[in-house]
Amino acid sequence: MSRNVTRGVLFVHTAPPALGPHVEWAVGSALGAEVSLRWTNQEAEPGMIRTEYSWVGPVGTGARLASALRGWEHLRYEVTEEATPGSDGGRWAHTPSLGIFHSQMDSVGNTVVPEDRIRGALERAEDFFSLREALDLALGQAWDDELEPFRYAGAGAPVRWLHRAG
Repeated sequence: MSRNVTRGVLFVHTAPPALGPHVEWAVGSALGAEVSLRWTNQEAEPGMIRTEYSWVGPVGTGARLASALRGWEHLRYEVTEEATPGSDGGRWAHTPSLGIFHSQMDSVGNTVVPEDRIRGALERAEDFFSLREALDLALGQAWDDELEPFRYAGAGAPVRWLHRAG
């Protein structure tokens, strides 16, 4: 029996330096391997650090990573998992003020909004602005707005690839 294998990237946009070893332990536990992350200063928020880590693993690894990091104060992160022939991809985004957001992703990285969410937004919308608000929520726009300055601060940062599957 073969398992579907996928890959993705963990972006820790902000973490207090003291939390770094705990994040490494949590990531390693989720991946089933010891992890040593390369931390750099987060220029968008002095006093914080950031890291990026590319991973390869079984489908569902992205959800395990997001769950392992959920709930830590001051931690902003995103996890992506690529789609496979047998499963949708995913994106998880977390900020201290908004909590966690999950969306499905197609094979080219577009956010997929399920039909029932679109129908619900249409049914509840009183006008264009409330429809726009509901669709922005379904797309995770608030998370993107909050994380964008931290993404730019990571431009050009080194990425380490993990080549361990199954």
